[in-house]
Amino acid sequence: MKFEKAVEDAAVELIRRAVIRLPTDVEKALVKASAEEESEAGKVQLKAILENVRLAREVNAPMCQDTGLLVFFLKVGDRSGSVSGLSNAFVQAARRATLEVPLRPNAVHPITRKNTGDNTGLGIPYLDWDFITGDFIEVAVLPKGAGSENMSSIGMLNPAEGLSGLKKFVVDTVIKAGGKPCPPIIVGVGVGGTADGALKLGKKALLRPIDKRHLDPDIAKLEMELLDALNMTGIGPMGLGGKFTALGVNVEYAYCHTASLPVGVNIQCWAGRRAAARIHLDGRVEYL
Repeated sequence: MKFEKAVEDAAVELIRRAVIRLPTDVEKALVKASAEEESEAGKVQLKAILENVRLAREVNAPMCQDTGLLVFFLKVGDRSGSVSGLSNAFVQAARRATLEVPLRPNAVHPITRKNTGDNTGLGIPYLDWDFITGDFIEVAVLPKGAGSENMSSIGMLNPAEGLSGLKKFVVDTVIKAGGKPCPPIIVGVGVGGTADGALKLGKKALLRPIDKRHLDPDIAKLEMELLDALNMTGIGPMGLGGKFTALGVNVEYAYCHTASLPVGVNIQCWAGRRAAARIHLDGRVEYL
């Protein structure tokens, strides 16, 4: 019970940090974009975004009214004991954060649209489980707002389309999204695996700082090529035109069937919210 309470408390704090404080790498990218944007409309939008970031930190309030659905990625150590109570710890954390941060209640029944009022419901908060060696768990939260999540896309490409087809699919997805996901955006791309697996890889890619390239040099090159291509679209900040449509592109991949080439694109708005921590069995918490 002590460990579960530590997980719950840490999850509440992670949610608070994620929705209030922009990660350093994202804020630096926004500052750079503001300094280098050539469009007057784009400059105005980036200035307003940075002022919003400053005020959120100053008054300790969420940086966006859409505090998103809560998505958690968990890495559970093989010596961290039973994890049977952890799911409930995250549910309780969502309920507490809704009141304590506070968060906008966003979780609704997909058919009746009835709102639970506390950001929980069947399958929400979303928990993705992975297992590692150690006597701790690592938790990362990725609040996903609807404006960006609605622009997600899955493409089951013909392998013959190759790298050029992959690039075209990503660029076409962003062009179709236009200003709806509040650019400049961060784009997570999942390549390979299965249809659902590619979309999950795209979302997991958003957990990596945008100033950290993939360790595979071919994937790192693809990330930079995609970023350049997206910024050539001219969509610009808030869709009003300019050099900076995207702040970063992160790609993750998995091996796939010889007859398929799944590509999942998950878009994050300029508020690239995320926070992570390592929670030890004795209750110690390291915020990462």
